[in-house]
Amino acid sequence: MTIQNEKCVVGIEYEVKEAGTTEVVDTNKGQNPLEFIMGKKQIITGLESALVGMNIDEEGDIMVPAVDAYGEMNEEAKQTLPRDQFEGVELEEGMTLYGKGEDGQQTQVIVTSFDDKEVSIDFNHPLAGKDLMFSVKILSSRVATVDEITSGVIGGKASDGESCGTGCGCH
Repeated sequence: MTIQNEKCVVGIEYEVKEAGTTEVVDTNKGQNPLEFIMGKKQIITGLESALVGMNIDEEGDIMVPAVDAYGEMNEEAKQTLPRDQFEGVELEEGMTLYGKGEDGQQTQVIVTSFDDKEVSIDFNHPLAGKDLMFSVKILSSRVATVDEITSGVIGGKASDGESCGTGCGCH
């Protein structure tokens, strides 16, 4: 059986690089699998859609264009603010700061430059505007429980969703 586009809990091992480079941006090799529920937007859409049809133990390289990864670079997401809004913060170019956005969600910004009067920040994700190359291996695949589908949390209270060991879509 193969991975379906929803209601599956999938575990992968991955390594990601900016396309055309050799520098590893992120990896979980040698660590716990990255587990997520298909269809819940828990991973970038371009990677999730490329996993549909893959099977346990299958490996592959997946190119994800920026638009399907962290989006294109948005120039409107760059701002210059008065330095006094950063009082008590020892600023460094390239540093990441965290705060709460207007919707109450955690947000991150990168300090791109600063002087005595102003601080320039960028709300774009650090990988925005970049095509990404994922090397993935499917480690596990099973039908999500009703609790997992409802809550979006893996390992919730089990229903009848015992893993049949053949991948998603087996019921």
